[in-house]
Amino acid sequence: MTKIRPDTIAQLDQQVSECRRCPRLVAWREEVARTKRAAYANEEYWGRPVPGIGPADAALAIVGLAPAAHGGNRTGRMFTGDRSGDVLFQALYDVGLASQPTSVRRGDGLELYGTRITAPVHCAPPANKPTPAERDNCRPWLEHELDLLKPTLRAIVVLGAFGWQALLPVLAHGRPLPRPLPKFGHGVEVVIGDLRLLGCYHVSQQNTFTGRLTPAMLCDVLARAKDAAGLA
Repeated sequence: MTKIRPDTIAQLDQQVSECRRCPRLVAWREEVARTKRAAYANEEYWGRPVPGIGPADAALAIVGLAPAAHGGNRTGRMFTGDRSGDVLFQALYDVGLASQPTSVRRGDGLELYGTRITAPVHCAPPANKPTPAERDNCRPWLEHELDLLKPTLRAIVVLGAFGWQALLPVLAHGRPLPRPLPKFGHGVEVVIGDLRLLGCYHVSQQNTFTGRLTPAMLCDVLARAKDAAGLA
């Protein structure tokens, strides 16, 4: 990491993509990029930390968990190239926050409207489970990102309990947290300082394949967040 505090979202994204702070995650993401999945054997994997995607003046942020080994770690874009992303981008398109219903690769024409997608951990973790130490190592990136978005950011959708728990300490900087601390739940909505925070089950296959999270449920939360962010 060459600089403690990036001055722009573009600088942040570049610095995120160069981070090597967590040895376990560095080894895993690079091993996956070398060995690949058979279906993607002819593709060149990104194999680095995956930066956020979306405009620098976003009014809405979506916070996930971490990139997937053969999704974001392959394509270099959050939620792109896996089943979770298929569900998320279709919903974003359905509520008017994305220019197209699919996200296949960087440079495929996707545009997010007033929305930025990020995560508390930027490297693909083994078994999709980052350790608490890895989460904490990555926290400064999320702090910097939300600080850069602060002039325009009005609402945040958090996908899953991991992201919720990782985000609260970040929001505590400059904002009083409610007591007791708000617990994660699908559809939970709470005001923290100048932000409206909404919980949503993660778009993982465990949730979408079992019906725990349906497209209608996801669209409902995103539509409420869109309204809270003032995005027409």
